[in-house]
Formats: sequence, C-alpha cells, structure tokens
Amino acid sequence: MTGTIHKFTGDWERVFTWEGARTRMYQNTADNQVSETWMIGKKEGAENFAFRYYQLSPGSHSNLEQHPYDHGILILQGKGEVLLSERTSGISRGDIIHIPPNALHQISNTGDAPLGFLCVIPARREKGGKIVWAEEGIDFDQE
Repeated sequence: MTGTIHKFTGDWERVFTWEGARTRMYQNTADNQVSETWMIGKKEGAENFAFRYYQLSPGSHSNLEQHPYDHGILILQGKGEVLLSERTSGISRGDIIHIPPNALHQISNTGDAPLGFLCVIPARREKGGKIVWAEEGIDFDQE
C-alpha cells in the first residue's frame, strides 16, 4: 500500500468534506443531527488508527459513551461542551481533547452553528468478545 490522500473539498468556514471519504448520519432525529465521516480506516489499509470527522448541528450531542481504548479529538469549528468523566468543560475551535480508556464522555454543541471535530481511535477494537475493525458493520450508503 502506498498511502491515501483525501483532498479537502469543503469550505473552511462552513462545510467540511473530503474527496473519497465515507459519510453517514450517525444520529438523525429532529433535535439531534450528527454526521460521521471516515477518512482513514480499514479501506485505506491503516493498521493502527482510524481517522474520522464528526459534525453536530446546533443543540445536538454525541452519544454518552465509554470505551476500553483512548482517543483524541481536535475541534475544527464551533463551540460546545465536553463531558469527560464527571467534569464538563467548554470547548471551541483549536481545542484538543484526550479521552482516556473507560472515561465516560459526550460532546455537545452549545452554539448556534455546526460543531465539527476530528477524532482518532484505534483501527481495531474488541466487540462481542472478538477483535474487529473499527468501521466493521457500518453502512455508509445511508443518507
């Protein structure tokens, strides 16, 4: 494998998109719209990490989650709050967050514009007692 380049095709002030990336609606209800874009993962042959972009509409939030692996987040646009373990902190463009293994966490958009962030996780994780690719079972064909 020689590597992959997904050229940025968006607008740095409003829309974050990448050529060849795989996007799906992660959550999509009337009051909570979150999209997830996978840029580096199994498809690109990444053995050690997966690289994703999330966008939360105003008032939206990610799932309240806890995982046995750590991950990193870089806020690219908007403002909001992160619940990290038992502490809530304000976040905005340029902030970097480390989420340790097993830490309860959630990102919320408290602003009036989209909140967008990059997220890096391990390429593989344990699910149902076996090791699977992070993007295994995800349907990217949904709109």
